[in-house]
Amino acid sequence: MTGTFEELIASEKPVLIDFFAEWCGPCKAMAPALQQFADEMGEKVKVIKIDVDKNPALQRKYQISGVPTIMVFKKGKQLFRKSGAMMLPQLKQAVQPHL
Repeated sequence: MTGTFEELIASEKPVLIDFFAEWCGPCKAMAPALQQFADEMGEKVKVIKIDVDKNPALQRKYQISGVPTIMVFKKGKQLFRKSGAMMLPQLKQAVQPHL
C-alpha cells in the first residue's frame, strides 16, 4: 500500500476498505468473496485490506469496534459502512451506486 490512508480514499474511483484481523474467523470466511469481488471489479474499484491490530490509529479514527467492517469511500467521503461478513452480492451492492 502506497500513500497515506487519506490519499488512498481521495480516489476518483470507489475504494472498498476491509478492516480485518488475522484472528477473525468471519474475516477469513469472507476472504474468497472479497478476492472474487476484486477480480471481477478490476480497475473500477480499489480494494484495500487493513489489519486493525497493525493500524490502531485508523481503528480509533473510524471507530471500528468489530471486524470485519467494510467501508466504501470516494473522493475522501465515506459512502457505505457495514460491520460483519459480506458475501459477493452484498459487496457489489455496496459499490455499484458509486461507480
